[in-house]
Amino acid sequence: MAIKRREFLGTVAAGSAIVTMPGFLSGCGIQSATAISAAMPANPFMDWFGVDQATVARVMSELTSRGADTADLYFQHSRSNSLTLEDGIVSSANSGIAQGVGLRVVIGEQTGYAFTEDLTLPSMLAAARTASAIASGSQVVAPQQFNPLAAGNLYTTTVPWADVGVEQKLPVMKTIEQQAKSKDPAIEKVAVYWSDGDERVMIATLDGKLVTDHRPMARVTVVVTAKKGGETQTGYSNIAAREEFSWFSEDRLSAMVDEAVDRTLIQFEARRPPAGEMPVILAAGASGILLHEAIGHGMEADFNRKGTSIYSDMIGKKVAENFVTVVDQADIPRERGALNYDDEGNKAGRTVMVEQGILKSYLHDQISAKQYGLKATGSGRRESYQYAPMPRMSCTFMEDGPHTKDEIIASVDRGIICETYTNGQVQIGAGDYTFYVKNGWLVENGKVTAPIKDVNIIGNGPESLKRITMVANDARLDTGGWTCGKNGQSVPVSQGIPTVLVSNMTVGGENAG
Repeated sequence: MAIKRREFLGTVAAGSAIVTMPGFLSGCGIQSATAISAAMPANPFMDWFGVDQATVARVMSELTSRGADTADLYFQHSRSNSLTLEDGIVSSANSGIAQGVGLRVVIGEQTGYAFTEDLTLPSMLAAARTASAIASGSQVVAPQQFNPLAAGNLYTTTVPWADVGVEQKLPVMKTIEQQAKSKDPAIEKVAVYWSDGDERVMIATLDGKLVTDHRPMARVTVVVTAKKGGETQTGYSNIAAREEFSWFSEDRLSAMVDEAVDRTLIQFEARRPPAGEMPVILAAGASGILLHEAIGHGMEADFNRKGTSIYSDMIGKKVAENFVTVVDQADIPRERGALNYDDEGNKAGRTVMVEQGILKSYLHDQISAKQYGLKATGSGRRESYQYAPMPRMSCTFMEDGPHTKDEIIASVDRGIICETYTNGQVQIGAGDYTFYVKNGWLVENGKVTAPIKDVNIIGNGPESLKRITMVANDARLDTGGWTCGKNGQSVPVSQGIPTVLVSNMTVGGENAG
């Protein structure tokens, strides 16, 4: 089933996955709520709600009373804030609170799951009984004491977002707006979107681990609308990271504004390219969307365990040229997709999925790892306490290759460069995809000759991976606020790629001619 990127908040069919652009482009809103004004402690579950180790042990005992192969408690408390500035006016300002605990027990192929927003012992015990009712298994002894693991340091903050008020954010947003409008007289409208959040999680596992993690997040987006003659064009840029307020420096924000303006104004000069089969150059950075969508999801272990992925019998086999290496790495400091620990309490790190063209590993959560007889790769992720975890990507990228960007361009007689993307659709099992390219360039006789816009590229993920004939040495992660949707759950991710040449792809689609 093909899932449109703009529909990620709707019902997503099992076996499907998408990556979205920033939420405002997809109709994503933050639910309004009254925020707690008190400063958030390091462990709000213990400090605010009295959820100590004895309480956790009691709930774990109830959860596993009918048996368990594995079980966990996932506590979450998060605060989110958003602001929208349009035409110099704050058109929306929202704050939200989400808190609760998810309780999971796994016996064989069965998973019992329940959650509650009420962190009192009676409510948690009731949820534990609900989750444990799935089946009877071998009786287990739940731990009475837990081993607290050291907090990670991938995204520590000096000043938490809960302590940063609107009066600090709004001047920055107005500066962004003024800078964008001053760039060109054709710019008639600028919108600035701000979102930030503080999330605390605590994970207790049947094997006695106790993990706590503080997960900050921030994103700023600028959308520019310009008009020349009777023609109107729109472009945007954004930056996102697990960062604090001071990260939004003048240089960083100015670069974002320049990018949004450039992407918008170049469209007045751009045209649609000729349609047909041709070489396609994927520009470094944002083109990682193709790597993530059309290839990465096929390497998540649940799709392979169920036999729905084309890669399900290809471990150890050649899937690309020997200069292609594809990695998912959660421990990149402060990246949007970074994680100290995954949502099952496992240390997150680096997983090489394709090494020098050979498929080496899938991305595993605990369930798939056990079935494959392997160790989990720290890839178990969930949207919130209301959901059970599953294998997901974090920061997915292709490593540098032996070529240069200039060499790749010089090798193409007639083709295009794809630079920015707005939406698309992917069929996970087979890997068939269509992506809509907003900005790009025409390449003729080994030279970049003209800007292009509004073009579809159509292909198949595994086939495109095989058709990568050159990889440059300019790999980078895209700084945009990407969100991945899979089976109804959305999580923040990062993605990137070097400049890459795919020898043949269909260009045109609905924009043919």
